[in-house]
Amino acid sequence: MKQGIRIDRYLAEQYPEYSRSYLQKLIKDGDVLVNGKQRKANYKLNEEDIVSIEIPEPKEVDIVAESIPLDIVYEDQDIIILNKQKDMVVHPCPGHYTGTLVNGLLYHCKDELSGINGELRPGIVHRIDKDTTGLLVICKNDHAHQCIAEQLKVHSITRKYHAIVYHNIPEDEGTIQAPIGRNPNDRKKMAVNNKNGKHAVTHYRVLERLQNKYTYVECSLETGRTHQIRVHMAHIHHPLVGDAVYGPKKDKFGLQGQCLHAKVLGFIHPTTNEYVEFDSPLPDYFEQMLQKLR
Repeated sequence: MKQGIRIDRYLAEQYPEYSRSYLQKLIKDGDVLVNGKQRKANYKLNEEDIVSIEIPEPKEVDIVAESIPLDIVYEDQDIIILNKQKDMVVHPCPGHYTGTLVNGLLYHCKDELSGINGELRPGIVHRIDKDTTGLLVICKNDHAHQCIAEQLKVHSITRKYHAIVYHNIPEDEGTIQAPIGRNPNDRKKMAVNNKNGKHAVTHYRVLERLQNKYTYVECSLETGRTHQIRVHMAHIHHPLVGDAVYGPKKDKFGLQGQCLHAKVLGFIHPTTNEYVEFDSPLPDYFEQMLQKLR
């Protein structure tokens, strides 16, 4: 523990998944104690201080089943493979309690979704960003969920993304190994963080060089950190076209978010124990960008 560090800052470093304002609210509500006593957020810690924190259980929200068109690639009694469209949030969260993929899944599946991730994320074992298109596996029961989650944990799932990035990548392939964590200067963003980041590995392969200004690449995930491809490619000075968060603020192409598509998804099926692999065609917006840059 650093001598003289504010308690809210200390907690933000220890719990990067929570915002500073949320942690300050916990302090104000008495859910954080120093040596058994409540303190203010600006209290400066001493080396011998003992900090205890109790994070309340999240309040569940009633999620309504909605008739939302879903592009289902494959379905059986255990899993659904679907192709997520752009501008769709995967699961409900503050500001997005309707119109999400989960709302549509509840309508399609009724009660046939795994419950391991709680009421807000039934069936969801992994996710992709709102503006990223492509393949997701949805689990219809807890056995399937546990099986897929274990494969994700040991990094045995095949996940290949196609992206268009800025600038010409001179080498034909490469690997980015750099830990990813919260950006200490902007908690809404992730960043390569050597101090508090988690192990993250992305392999990339050049598919096509465009105008000597852009590169069409395939990125294979070895790990699955939040915004991993977007952060890693920006880290090597090749941010994704359309990514206003990690790339140029202004996009001259008028894209709605990053040019990133989850194209290939492969794993061991939870019942048959056989390897299955699915491939999603590039969406129209992606094809149009390639044609424009060729």
